[in-house]
Amino acid sequence: MTSYVMAMDQGTTSSRAIVFDDRFSIMGLAQQETTQHYPHSGWVEHDAEEIWATSLATCRQALTSAGIEAAQLAAIGITNQRETTIIWDRATGNPIHRAIVWQDRRTAEFCNTLREQGHDETISAKTGLLIDPYFSATKIRWLLEHVDGARSRAEKGELAFGTVDTYLLWKLSGGAVHRTDATNAARTMLFNIHENRWDNELLGLFDIPAALLPEVLDCSADFGMSEPELLGAAVPIRGIAGDQQAALVGQACFAQGMLKSTYGTGCFAVLNTGAEPVRSTNKLLTTIGYRLAGTTTYALEGSIFVAGAAVQWMRDAMGLIDHAAQSGTLAERADTNQDVYLVPAFTGLGAPHWDAHARGAIFGITRATGPAELSRAALESVCYQTKDLIEAMKKDWHHEEIPVLRVDGGMVASDFTMQALADILDAPVDRPTILETTAVGAAYLAGLYQGVFPEPATFAHSWQLERRFTPRMDNSLRRRKYQGWQDAVRRTLS
Repeated sequence: MTSYVMAMDQGTTSSRAIVFDDRFSIMGLAQQETTQHYPHSGWVEHDAEEIWATSLATCRQALTSAGIEAAQLAAIGITNQRETTIIWDRATGNPIHRAIVWQDRRTAEFCNTLREQGHDETISAKTGLLIDPYFSATKIRWLLEHVDGARSRAEKGELAFGTVDTYLLWKLSGGAVHRTDATNAARTMLFNIHENRWDNELLGLFDIPAALLPEVLDCSADFGMSEPELLGAAVPIRGIAGDQQAALVGQACFAQGMLKSTYGTGCFAVLNTGAEPVRSTNKLLTTIGYRLAGTTTYALEGSIFVAGAAVQWMRDAMGLIDHAAQSGTLAERADTNQDVYLVPAFTGLGAPHWDAHARGAIFGITRATGPAELSRAALESVCYQTKDLIEAMKKDWHHEEIPVLRVDGGMVASDFTMQALADILDAPVDRPTILETTAVGAAYLAGLYQGVFPEPATFAHSWQLERRFTPRMDNSLRRRKYQGWQDAVRRTLS
C-alpha cells in the first residue's frame, strides 16, 4: 500500500499543507495567507490563533485535495518560520499577546545594551548567534516585561513559550505535548548548541524562567499524536525542523560543503559544515543544521531579511506590478545602461552587516528611471545580498569557491532572477524538479522516523535537477556592478 506523509509548512506570510506519497509526489496542497500586523515602525506581529486556524484549515483541505483520510497518513512533519515568539496560557492555550515575528526590531535598544555590557562573546560562544532582535530571547523578555502579570505567571509555571512549531504541536496534541526540535531551539539565543541543552547562564542573563521552555528532541522523533477530532483520526507527529533547516534536508545537503539558499520572504543561505561547528569571524551564524539519532550536524547560515518581500513591496506599496510573477518580465525590459540599486533594509540589514537601524534606500535614479529599472533593482538586490553571504562563507569555511548553489523557494521560479544570481555569483545555480523543498524536508524527517523514507544517503540519490543556470556575465561588468552595490550598502548603514 502507498504511504502518505503530510507536511505542515507555516511561513511568514501564509500557512500551507502538502500531502506527499512515498515517492514525494504531491497528492494534495492547500495554502492560506496570514495577516501581517505593523503596530509601530519596525514592529511586526502575527495573530497566533490565526496561524493555528489557517494551519488546521489547510491540513483539512490538503487531505480533501489528496482524496485520502487522515487515518491513511503515516505521519505529520512540521516546518515553520523560525524565531517568531509566542507565549500562551497552559490551561487555556490562549496566547497572552500577538506573536512577535522574526523580522521585529522592537528590542534593538536592549540588544545595544547587551553589547555595551560585553555579552557578545558569551552569547556567540554558546549559541553561535549574534546579539540581535532577530532571535527569540529578547522577544520573550519583552513579553514578560510588557504584558501585565506575565512574569509572575511564567515563574509559577502557568505559561508556555514556543516558536511556531511548538505552538502548533501544542494545539495539535490538545495541549498534551510541549516540545520543539534542536534546530528551532538553536535560534532562541538560549540554547547551548555544543551541549545541546537550554543554558542556565543565558536564562539568567535574559531573566527568563526555565519553566517556560519546551523539551528539545531530534528533528526526527516522537512528538506525540494529533487529537483525533481535529483531522478525523489520531496521526503521529514525527518530524520538526525550522524552515531553513528543513530546506537543507529537503535539498539533500547531507555532505559537508553542500550549500542551499531559500528565497521566500527573506533569503537564507545554509552551508553544511559537518560534525564540528565553524565559528564565524564574518558575522554569519553558527547553527544546528539538523540532529538525527542524537548526532548533531552543524551549519553556517547567512540571513537576509528581505528577498521576496521586495517583490511584495513593489506590488503592494508601489503598485508597479499586479502579480509577483510579473517582476521578472518587467525587469527584462529595463535599460541596462542604468545602474539602479535598491537596498531593501525595510527592517534593518541582516548578515553580514547586522544593522538593526539601517533603512531602505534607492540609488542611481535618473529622469529615465521607471518601473522596469526599479523591478530589476529589486530582483538584483537579492542576488547581491546572496553574494555578500557567500563571500563571507568562503572566508569562514576557508575555501576559495563554493562549487554549486542549490536553490528553492517562491522566487526561484523566475528564470530572470536565477540567471542574474548565477551571473552575480559567478557560480552555477541548480534548481531542483521539486521546488517545495522545505515541505519535502519536513515530510522526510517525519517519514524517516516511521520507516516510510530511507536513510539520508539513499534519500540524497532521489534529488533531481530541473535546470542549471551558469554564469554569462563578463567579469569586468560583474565587478563593476558589485562594487556599485557595496557602495550603496555603505551609504545605507546607520
